[in-house]
Amino acid sequence: MAFKFIDGGVCAAKGYKASGIHCGIRKNKSKRDLALIVSECRATAAAIYTLNLVKGAPIYVTKANIADGFAQAVICNSGNANTCNANGIEIAEAMCELVAKHTDIKANDVIVASTGVIAQPLSVEPIANGMQQLVDSLAVDSKVAAEAIMTTDTKLKEVAVSFKIDGKECRIGGIAKGSGMIHPNMATMLVFLTSDVAISAEMLKTALKEVTDDTFNMISIDGDTSTNDMVSLMANGLAGNAEITEKNSAYKAFKKALYEVTVKLCKMIAADGEGATKLLECKVSGAKTTKAAKVSAKSVICSSLLKAAMFGADANCGRVLCALGYSGADIDVTKVDVSLESEAGRVDVCKNGVGILFSEEDAKKVLLCSEIVIDIALNDGKKSATAWGCDLTYDYVKINGDYRT
Repeated sequence: MAFKFIDGGVCAAKGYKASGIHCGIRKNKSKRDLALIVSECRATAAAIYTLNLVKGAPIYVTKANIADGFAQAVICNSGNANTCNANGIEIAEAMCELVAKHTDIKANDVIVASTGVIAQPLSVEPIANGMQQLVDSLAVDSKVAAEAIMTTDTKLKEVAVSFKIDGKECRIGGIAKGSGMIHPNMATMLVFLTSDVAISAEMLKTALKEVTDDTFNMISIDGDTSTNDMVSLMANGLAGNAEITEKNSAYKAFKKALYEVTVKLCKMIAADGEGATKLLECKVSGAKTTKAAKVSAKSVICSSLLKAAMFGADANCGRVLCALGYSGADIDVTKVDVSLESEAGRVDVCKNGVGILFSEEDAKKVLLCSEIVIDIALNDGKKSATAWGCDLTYDYVKINGDYRT
């Protein structure tokens, strides 16, 4: 299937507008802290949520609101997670009611999300005071919404693709935030995806789950699983294709495009991990099963020792092998080959589970680049998987040492 990356983020697809303002949740007035995304018509909707038993109040409200498979808007605040608050559900519901009050969208057609500090009281007052401005500033402008959901992120994250179904141009776009507390499954990660494809709620949910298993659930920044993780997807059908109701060629085209969008966002999130200087991509091939490949890749990308070695540009294959050894994956460690690769070249560091001689100078050049591939061949089957993460730096500790205060 042919597709191309385009500009526009969540506003690339037909019928979507977005806005982002500073309403007063965050003390820094230069930081936007409230975002809104709306579709001009009701859309099929699906979402994936954190597996943490402690969940942000917005997750419970969103689950209830899209239980029928439909939504028309997303509202999200940053600066406060609305988690572990006695009146959290009430606040999340009030945010949906405010959308309804200022638009013609029903409160139960609103996806609501929050990100920021946990267990801090959240007042609905600044949100209420800012709603008219938020609605009035709706435009085909994805960037302001992307800015408004950022916390410790240093870079705005948006992407969109264009492709065809039934000869009709279709689009999928998204924005994301995510920097710390990112660990399978998902992360302090909020991702809002939009599409103009006509697809049933059931097929939308299936596609999102299948793609998320291979993308967002393959990221780890620090091994902590957040309380507020959410990936949501709305599809309003304005592209004009025949509605996708089964796993046919149209479904495959939609899923492929969705995969490309999510992989791009995954890399953006991982590269912008708190304090990170390098994007790490662990590619595992030759596994007996997909599960073994995924478990292996995740284990390596989650290893604090491996992450520290990548920060120090130290080609220590022992840390890769160690992570594979305790992963629990069904692998034969005597067959493992490991190579490290970047734009500076490629260096083989392990063959058949044994470290081999290589040029430390060449390895250093490879590992000093900002994007590094850890290529692992298990040589025991035909399945593969990829995971994404970042290096572990001094700044990670600095950022999280006083995150709340």
